[in-house]
Amino acid sequence: MYPFIRMFKELYLFRKAPRLPVTGTHVSRHRCWPWDIDFWMELNNGRTLTLYDLGRIPLAQRTGFMAVLRRRKWGLTVAGSCTRYRRRIRPFESFEMRSQAVGVDHRFVYLEQSMWKNNGECASHAMYRTAVTGPKGIVPPAELLAEIGAEGMPELPDHIKAWIAAEDARPWPPMSEG
Repeated sequence: MYPFIRMFKELYLFRKAPRLPVTGTHVSRHRCWPWDIDFWMELNNGRTLTLYDLGRIPLAQRTGFMAVLRRRKWGLTVAGSCTRYRRRIRPFESFEMRSQAVGVDHRFVYLEQSMWKNNGECASHAMYRTAVTGPKGIVPPAELLAEIGAEGMPELPDHIKAWIAAEDARPWPPMSEG
């Protein structure tokens, strides 16, 4: 089940937090509960992706994106993701999550998120391609940035450019065997 209570808690905790610049980093603390684990007694890989929502949505709130989305009746969707898992997070272990927008292209807003163990090790890292959607389809990121009064975004990092190129080379729809 989606962690609605945890999401409401995060939105409540950060409701009066200082506004972040568009590329600001939202930092939050979380705990791995028994319902987050898999058979190997660690944070489940699919649940990790769900828990990353607990950082992305408050990030959108703190940067001003949420107010624009509500006002314009736009939506926010994940159009792609790439995740690395490097360290286990065990039941009841707390961790820090960092969420940040890192750039845009003509269609998408790119985000990076990471989970950090208390010993300073990075447990996982995710890159997201997100889209703002409206009645006519995808809203250009430049329009979203103008709505929040942002001056612009830095150039995309090389590793995200490489990811975009790799995604562009993938066949769509995927080839089927039969």
